[in-house]
Amino acid sequence: MQSYLSVKVWGEMACFTRPEMKVERVSYPVMTPSAARGVLEAIYWKPEFEWRVREIHVLKPIRHIALVRNEVSKRIPTRDPKPIFVDEERTQRYTLALRDVAYLIHAEIVLRDHADKDIAAYRDQFRRRVERGDCYFQPYLGCREFSAYFAPPTGGENPIRLNDDLGRMLGELRYEGNGKANPIFFHAYLRNGVLTVPDEIYRR
Repeated sequence: MQSYLSVKVWGEMACFTRPEMKVERVSYPVMTPSAARGVLEAIYWKPEFEWRVREIHVLKPIRHIALVRNEVSKRIPTRDPKPIFVDEERTQRYTLALRDVAYLIHAEIVLRDHADKDIAAYRDQFRRRVERGDCYFQPYLGCREFSAYFAPPTGGENPIRLNDDLGRMLGELRYEGNGKANPIFFHAYLRNGVLTVPDEIYRR
């Protein structure tokens, strides 16, 4: 754990959507590794390295909240983008989200071949940004409207006492040369409030 970088994140609500739910949004009970990576990249990202999430500690009891949210029923195509009119495409969707969440993310930086600095330089820059509260854009907890706040760990954070078989969880999105994203899943377990991320999801 000594070589890992750590950051505490929390928010009023979160929704880490299960991809098998096609119509309504239903959150995983715990932050996913891909969502944790998104928070880390919002704080600090460089093309010279990649983030690999190793552990996610759940710091508050898992509580759900049912919401009805306005969304649009269409997406703007990437190849031939055309505008959509929100008033015409608006729809209401049921969301089973999480409320009052807090996590401790442990992750590491893995250098790419073209990195031009020692890994310590990137680690120190991340720590400084967390201390100052700097980020490239506001981190969020699954959905952009669910803002995430972050700070350095105090050392007094303790995960909840909960063991649970979380089943099949989305670990990462692996992008191919054609820009297509392939989801990588793993069988997730919560042991004493800690989700351990297997290294297999990062192997090419």
